[in-house]
Amino acid sequence: EMQLVESGGGSVQAGGSLRLSCAASDFGGSHVCMAWFRQALGKGREGVASIRSDGITTIADSVKGRFTISQDTAKNIVYLQMTSLSPEDTAMYYCAARAGTCYLAPSWYVIWGQGTPVTVSS
Repeated sequence: EMQLVESGGGSVQAGGSLRLSCAASDFGGSHVCMAWFRQALGKGREGVASIRSDGITTIADSVKGRFTISQDTAKNIVYLQMTSLSPEDTAMYYCAARAGTCYLAPSWYVIWGQGTPVTVSS
């Protein structure tokens, strides 16, 4: 089964940037959706961005214009570039994968990484 390992989280001041990485043991074939989610303390898990194996992306309205998702299929890595960060972006960020169509609802995903924390200070 595919395994996912996130990295790149950390502490940053408001207005700063971070790039998260999600390394997959393999991309599991040609029809895989990779996605990023986040979960702030005391809140539910929120979909942030997804990318299909053909490169088509979906970005949540809450981060549109600030976050971008990309992938390096040769290295089996998915990236989440985050800019103009604010304290509201503070959360644990998770990478997830599923076969087929992309969704930004966490219930559709069964393969998850352990998460990487992001803290944005004002």
